Parts: sequence; C-alpha cells; structure tokens
Amino acid sequence: MSNILGLSRVTRIQKFVTWLFVMAPFVGVVLAVWLSWGKGVDYRQLTLLIVFYSVTFVGITVGFHRCITHKAFKTHPWVESLLAICGSAAAEAPIKEWVPWHRIHHKHSDKEGDPHSPHLFGEGMKNLIRGFFHAHVGWLFNPPLEGLKRYIPDLLEKPHLRLISRLSLLWIALGLLLPTVIGGIWCHSWKGAFLSFLWGGLVRIFLVHHMTWSVNSVCHIWGEQPFKTDDHSKNNNWLAIPSFGESFHGWHHVDPSSAIHGVLPGQIDISYWFIWLLEKCRLAWDVHRPSKEKILAAFTPEGFRQYGYAFV
Repeated sequence: MSNILGLSRVTRIQKFVTWLFVMAPFVGVVLAVWLSWGKGVDYRQLTLLIVFYSVTFVGITVGFHRCITHKAFKTHPWVESLLAICGSAAAEAPIKEWVPWHRIHHKHSDKEGDPHSPHLFGEGMKNLIRGFFHAHVGWLFNPPLEGLKRYIPDLLEKPHLRLISRLSLLWIALGLLLPTVIGGIWCHSWKGAFLSFLWGGLVRIFLVHHMTWSVNSVCHIWGEQPFKTDDHSKNNNWLAIPSFGESFHGWHHVDPSSAIHGVLPGQIDISYWFIWLLEKCRLAWDVHRPSKEKILAAFTPEGFRQYGYAFV
C-alpha cells in the first residue's frame, strides 16, 4: 500500500500509510486472539475468515498475478474486473503498482534492482536475517516509485483496470465492511459484527499479506530447486495449500506465463484449479500450459532423477 496516495517519492506520509496497512491487521490479530482466549473462535467468524481469505487471495494469485501481470490466460473484461476488485480488497497495493513491482522483480530476480530479493546483503546468518526481513516486508517502506508506467502499457490501455486501481481504498473498505455486516446479521448482535470485522477483515488481511510476502522471502531462501534458473527461486511444499500453489515458485521463474505453477506430480495448485474451472465455464481461454518437453528441458540433473520419470 506504499504509494496509494499517489506520491512520487518516499516521504513520511508514505511511510505512515505503509505502517498503517502493515500494523493495523497485526493489531487486529492481537485483539481477536485476546477476545477469543479461553472461549474459542465461533464457527461463523471462522467461516467468514476462510471465505474472505479465499476470495481475496484468489484475487491476488489468479487476478493480479497470473492473469494481469503474466497473461497466463485470457478472460472477459468483467471477469478480469471482478478478480482485480477481489485482489484490491487484499490491501496489498493498487494494481498499477503491484503489477510493475512484480514485473521488475522478474526482470532483476535476486540481482541488483530486484525490489524484494533476500540475497542482496552478503553471506552469513546476520545478512540472511536482514535479507529475509527486507524481502518479507522491509522493501515496502522503500519501494520503486519512479518509472512504473513503462512496465504496464498494457494495463494502462484498459479503462476498467485503471478505474479499479484508482478506487483501491473503496475495495479495501468493502472488504472490511462485508464480513462485518454479514457477521452482524448472522450473529444477530453488534458483538458478532465486531468479531466478524476482526476475523473476516483484519485477521484475514494479515494472513493474506504474510502468505503473499512469504513467496518473496521464504520461497527465495528455503525449498527445493529442481529446475534450472539463474536466481534463488524455490518450490516450498509446506506453503502450497495456504498460498494456493504460489509457493511452487521455482517453476514460476522458469516459465512466468504458465497458468500452472505446480507442474510436478502431487503438487496442489489451487489457483490453477480455479483457472481450469473458469476455462470449463468458458470464462477463460488461451490458457498457457507448459509442454512435457519444456518441463523436461528445465530440470536440473537432480530434479530429473527425482521427477523426470513422470514426464518421459
């Protein structure tokens, strides 16, 4: 959320906005846990948490990431708009900033110029910790702000995405208001509304934020690397389900336009399943899927020994 005010350089106001969007969900988590301590979490708040987590995370992974940034498939403008609105409600950044930041990351992955590489501080445990913090959240306080438009000429040609980006604060507000209203009606109480605001709103944003940021940090440090890349991107199986398949980051950096990230046997890629469902409903087409030959050519020798049999 660093430049939601339209600032052209990092200022105290920009840093305050970043702190607000980073810390408010954390405060919400602390308050939600405190109010539920010894009582448990009501199933209605858990339901709202899961539903709104899924909706906004699909908006990020399928909408912002695979569709708009990497053009892994084509869809109708109204579907693209709906996905973009859901992603905007995750309170990560307006589309016109999220997309170029990610494209810059791919252009300079784990090299000078990468906005959030954890590998720019040298060797040793101290620098690993420093790099992890920078990749996970620290970079948000000093992101690239100049020259972003040259990375998104395609996005700027779409009026519906420009409008959605300008209204980012509205989508964030709706993402907080909807679980609050639904929870209040469902629980028939103001307390239920407030708890739903916490669990379906702030706690949900906290979890979506940190799962997304973990792809930047964790998946460039820990995991397996069965594919040949010129960076440190890795597949992290532990994060596969909560990240909806985004943690299969190694293949993503081999083939960024691939609609499927979990190309290896047994990998659970929920975001791809959603794209597959859109395709079956004729709401997505030109879905990019890698060939077996491309996957085989990308294996390291160790990766081929472990997984190559499934593609031969």
